[in-house]
Amino acid sequence: MNSRPASTLTLLARLGFDDLGAAKSTIDALDATPGAGGITEHLDLFSLAADPDRALRGLQSLLDRHADALAPALEDPSWMRRIIRVLGASEGLGQFLLRRPDELAALREQLGEPRDTEVYRRDIVEAVAGLTGEDARLALRVRYRRHLLQLAAWDLDHDDPLTAMPAVGCALADLAGASLDAGLDIARRECGFPDAQVAATRLAIIGMGKCGARELNYLSDVDVIYAVEAGDGIETGRAVEIGTRLASMTARSIQEPGIEPPLWEVDANLRPEGKDGALVRSLDSHRAYYERWAKNWEFQALLKARPIAGDPEVGEGFLAITQPLVWESSQRDGFVEQVQGMRERVTAHIPADEVDVQVKLGPGGLRDIEFTVQLLQLVHGNHDDRVRQRDSLGALAALAECGYIGRAEAAEFSGDYRLLRVIEHRLQLDRLSRTHLMPRDADRQRVIARATGLASSAEELLSQWQRTKLAVRSLHEKLFYRPLLSAVAKLPDEQLALTSDQAEARLAAIGFVDPERALQHIAALTGGVSRRAAIQRTLLPVILQWLADGADPDHGLLSFRRLSDALGETYWFLRMLRDSSGAAQRLSTVLAASHFVGALFERIPEGAAWLEDDDELRPRPLAALLDEVRATVARHTGDDDAAAKALRVARRRETLRVALAAMVDVIDVQQLGVALSDVTTAYLTGALALAHTYGDGVEFAIIAMGRYGGAELGFGSDADVIYVFRDAGAGDRAATVAQRIVTRLGQLTEDLRLPCELDAGLRPEGRNGPIVRSLDSYRAYYERWSLTWEAQALLRARPAAGDGALSADFMDVADAVRYPSTFGEAEAREVRRIKARVESERLPQAADPARHLKLGRGSLSDVEWFVQLLQLRHAHEEPALRTPSTLGALAAAADAGLLPSRDAERLRAAWLIASRVRSAAMLWTGRTADVLPADRRQLDAIARLLAYPPKSAALLEEDYLRTTRLARQVFEKGFYAT
Repeated sequence: MNSRPASTLTLLARLGFDDLGAAKSTIDALDATPGAGGITEHLDLFSLAADPDRALRGLQSLLDRHADALAPALEDPSWMRRIIRVLGASEGLGQFLLRRPDELAALREQLGEPRDTEVYRRDIVEAVAGLTGEDARLALRVRYRRHLLQLAAWDLDHDDPLTAMPAVGCALADLAGASLDAGLDIARRECGFPDAQVAATRLAIIGMGKCGARELNYLSDVDVIYAVEAGDGIETGRAVEIGTRLASMTARSIQEPGIEPPLWEVDANLRPEGKDGALVRSLDSHRAYYERWAKNWEFQALLKARPIAGDPEVGEGFLAITQPLVWESSQRDGFVEQVQGMRERVTAHIPADEVDVQVKLGPGGLRDIEFTVQLLQLVHGNHDDRVRQRDSLGALAALAECGYIGRAEAAEFSGDYRLLRVIEHRLQLDRLSRTHLMPRDADRQRVIARATGLASSAEELLSQWQRTKLAVRSLHEKLFYRPLLSAVAKLPDEQLALTSDQAEARLAAIGFVDPERALQHIAALTGGVSRRAAIQRTLLPVILQWLADGADPDHGLLSFRRLSDALGETYWFLRMLRDSSGAAQRLSTVLAASHFVGALFERIPEGAAWLEDDDELRPRPLAALLDEVRATVARHTGDDDAAAKALRVARRRETLRVALAAMVDVIDVQQLGVALSDVTTAYLTGALALAHTYGDGVEFAIIAMGRYGGAELGFGSDADVIYVFRDAGAGDRAATVAQRIVTRLGQLTEDLRLPCELDAGLRPEGRNGPIVRSLDSYRAYYERWSLTWEAQALLRARPAAGDGALSADFMDVADAVRYPSTFGEAEAREVRRIKARVESERLPQAADPARHLKLGRGSLSDVEWFVQLLQLRHAHEEPALRTPSTLGALAAAADAGLLPSRDAERLRAAWLIASRVRSAAMLWTGRTADVLPADRRQLDAIARLLAYPPKSAALLEEDYLRTTRLARQVFEKGFYAT
């Protein structure tokens, strides 16, 4: 056949051959060999082989040594396809065919779905019937490998290896069980004990691990435990003795060297006490051990236990003893943490040079999926028998169906598990060796890639594998370490029965004031057969405990129910509660701590999603808020009411975001002030865009004053503002147009749900003066009639919204007033006089001066007036004092040596604690409060919001009174000094 065209090399390359020269030489030689030329008729079939070169070499070896056995296959393309597939994917099975060429006949017919357990058992046991010694072991191993050969051919020829994988794992486990039954049959004939005693020895072989779960690999150790019972006419001790001999001899038929190589190792190290324990125990001995001495990991191992050979009744007896203990094991102290620690130890013990190539044990490997699934099963299976599945894929499906894991996560894990198992199968099938390591050699990687049927090149397989590892590791870490697992596992069983007669008493005991109403909420949340109800039934015992740790569990539960009703079956909400690291606990905490937040959640339930991600909780920058405002106004052109409604929704949303961020310590009180001020600025900018029509003949600006001007707003603070306009063509109508803008602003910003109080009381002449003035009017007023308090008020003025040029011009006017070149003792006395008058006249009559947060001794007013007096006196010479921020100006004054740093720190501490308490009071009650409450419950709730431990009312009170007392001392010494 030397006339073969030169294009053959191209053809061979297209078919996947690597060593083109050697392949061409072999094919040419076969063409010239009588009886072998039929191979070239099947040349296209080599494109199906994982390693066409190896398949060709295997066929050549078969022709050289067993031409008669191969000859019939050369006439049958389907038969040849199966042979070539097997030879190309498995050197181990190729060696088997060379040793046993008659087994080529096993590939003649296309195998359907893998055979069931009893078919395998009957066939292999029949193969060893009446045989002993080496003949029996040879028959067992050859018959096992015949079935393995057929199974591999079916697997490799399947259109979708991911779909085929579970069936392959089941078949391999069933084959293992059948082989052990055959080995036990041989052992009974050879063990040397009297036949009657052997017959009365009822030995069961319990499959563990992947064999027990019917998800075995092509070449895995088969983990087993042996259990024995004495039948009629034999003592238990004698039965254990005979059972031990039977177990040893059964394993010998499988794993000892012989004419036909061993199949796999029979590993009994998962038995009680491991290698140091008795190989075989009676059921009573097993019961005693597992009830008294077994460790947590042993119960995890028993999760997959299944009788696979021997006496089925004894096997079921073993399960009856151990399975209840398995599902109770999660109640043990530290169970979840120990399982998590065990997974970490497995990873830590991987040799450093193997971590990156471990398909099974490494990060993102099969163990990550298996440990995650098993931990979820053990925690939730204690009270839900639907998740008590042995195999990983079945358990995943059950966990998803019952709501313990999201359907998307379960589907992702399932796909990843199948892919990793297919890779593992092909690695082991390659040389019939027990390995879980991806080869480093590129040629072998290419073979594995082609064998999977999922990739055509090493690069494609490795890329797919790396993506899978990253996805698995990410999902493993999210699910395996989520706090809810530990919380559920620690719950006593009786706490899961929330509808029992004792439920009200338990709810009252943990802090619910109205347990009857709480039970109604619980029934509404968990009733029915919906997925939401199923998930809530699992979550509620834990969430109730978290709510009970808060200041108002009853309100927290009511808010949680309303939130759940609003979000319904929303996927992300249920997933967040179940899977997120801490989001469920955060949500429970804020709902039980804040009526303010609960009310906002009723309007913006989707805000709960932010608790999952600190980045989502962080306040949005002013630029982003302004971009949204401009887009909102543009989107609702011509419909001011709709635009105003959208602006109100946005303000509530961002206020909720800020509140949540403050409550979970993502931001501090100073960042809170800036964030709330930015939200207010964005809101006013949008409202002004609606109220002030371009071309109406005026320029208009809003100037922020007071705490708003200082970017120091708290929850419930009014927004102090003054309004300024400038004629831009309206002439005599300018003041009327400006007045109309102010009126419209008030209408557009009205919000009964979250009031926005625009307070213009700091304008010239106070509430007696016009609400809006022109810039010229402001200039004239401040030049002629300005009073000291008005200059003082301007210290915290800054542009908020409106015309930029007008705002800048107003600030020039303000600077000349608030930073005077001279500020004498007469002016200082006037400031002191007004402060004293404020203390005597504005403080409510019944209020305790030591407890008033705004006007009390050492509180906000003292600190702000102290700082403002320093600014009036020194800002002209000290530019750093020219800031609307109270704390900023206080720091600048200390840096300039205008007061001792110790005094500055005392004032700062008082301002911070008063601001924090004021905001916390608003969060707790939903109402503005200016007095430190005397009620212990109220005070304790505020203390919790300030990160004090429970029952810290007295501690907060003591801290507040001491801090403000020290600040008052600084104030009196510095403010009233001449």
